[in-house]
Amino acid sequence: MATVEKKSWSSPDGSQSPDKTHAATITFGPITITKANMQPGWKWSECIKPHVGTDSCQAGHIGVLMQGTIHVASDDGTEITINAGDAYRLAPGHDAWVVGEEPALGIEFSTEGKDFAAWTRG
Repeated sequence: MATVEKKSWSSPDGSQSPDKTHAATITFGPITITKANMQPGWKWSECIKPHVGTDSCQAGHIGVLMQGTIHVASDDGTEITINAGDAYRLAPGHDAWVVGEEPALGIEFSTEGKDFAAWTRG
């Protein structure tokens, strides 16, 4: 294995673009990094749910929101607003949506294989 390595978002290991979403993934061994761009009007339950068929998002997320604002509502009733510059951890079982007219850009890290775009890798 190389001691240093780099990859470019212009040539990711995988990407998908469901409604109002572009998710690109880069993998380094067991680590997956996902760059998720979500447009105004994006809502998990409307844009991603049709592809996965679960009532709520069942992926866990650890990441940093680089741009925009997202609101998250967990299945247990807990809600949180994530703003640009915030780091976050979301347990499985939630819905989320972009707040306002600015696109949201998140960078997420996973070792579980159930990250933002896991459904895209079949």
